Amino acid sequence: MVFKRLLGALGVGGPSVDTVLDDGPVRPGGPLSGQVHLEGGSADCEIEQITLELVARVEAEHGGEEHEGVIAFDRLTVGGGFRLTEGERRNVPFTVTVPWETPITELHGQPLGVILGVRTELAVAGAKDKGDLDPLRVTPLPAQEAVLEALGQLGFGFKSADLELGHIHGTGQTLPFYQEIELSPAPQYAPAVNEVEVTFLATPGGMEVVLEADKRGGLFSVGHDAVNRFTVSHEGVEHLDWNTEVDSWVRRVVEHHGSYAADHAGPYPPHQGHGFHHHDDSHGSHHRSGPSTGAVVAGAAAGVAVGVAGGFVAAEVIDEVFDDDDEEEEED
Repeated sequence: MVFKRLLGALGVGGPSVDTVLDDGPVRPGGPLSGQVHLEGGSADCEIEQITLELVARVEAEHGGEEHEGVIAFDRLTVGGGFRLTEGERRNVPFTVTVPWETPITELHGQPLGVILGVRTELAVAGAKDKGDLDPLRVTPLPAQEAVLEALGQLGFGFKSADLELGHIHGTGQTLPFYQEIELSPAPQYAPAVNEVEVTFLATPGGMEVVLEADKRGGLFSVGHDAVNRFTVSHEGVEHLDWNTEVDSWVRRVVEHHGSYAADHAGPYPPHQGHGFHHHDDSHGSHHRSGPSTGAVVAGAAAGVAVGVAGGFVAAEVIDEVFDDDDEEEEED
């Protein structure tokens, strides 16, 4: 019996775990619900703790090279403190809240190429098993969707989206990485800008929008990045003329001669932006029509494979990296 318990603790004949998330995507700062299905192994065991880890595939620069890795950005305990008998089946329902800065993985049902997952970790009698990994789908908040829709209305096109390890100077960023949504410039800005990158940093009270423009060089000047931040509220989204608002943001960034950068390592560079711009709700309601960012994404992101269980590459510059299990690698 002692040997049998030892095998169980090491994963041989131990309990199995399968986490099933509720259907549909979640929103940043919103609830994530599901059930953890447990099945006892060949011996009774003590389930000390059931933990959900939210993980993301991120990019990081190290030594002039880019690396990819997987980093955990939240840990949530959803159960534990009970005995699971041999062969017993038990379901543990849960509802947790995802961080407000959780990246967006899709827009209007179309994947953006960002990979997030929920990894279930089981602590059994002192031993830990990472368990299974489930894809996490995240759809934008109303204010985030309004900004992206406005950019689409203005003629910007979706290029790609990724997660960058580091912090953006001067913002209230709390996660160890940030999302960049890269857009091709609208025709009216194409002579001056190569591309525009958008980052959302949401909080319960509102959202920071970071716009970065890759400006073209001129006859007597070199190209450079111009960055600015703006804040919006979660309230009154439907009453704002977003096309006018967002267009004013882009113009401010394009006309801006200073810049500041995302901090990957070392001291933060000095901030040279114009600071925050707070909108008001004095504009009347505005109904958008015509092509949108959603339509652009549908064409650009078609065929993007978003497989959370595979394709992770360990990055030495990331503190907490989760490599795939051997079985997962063989399946890929």
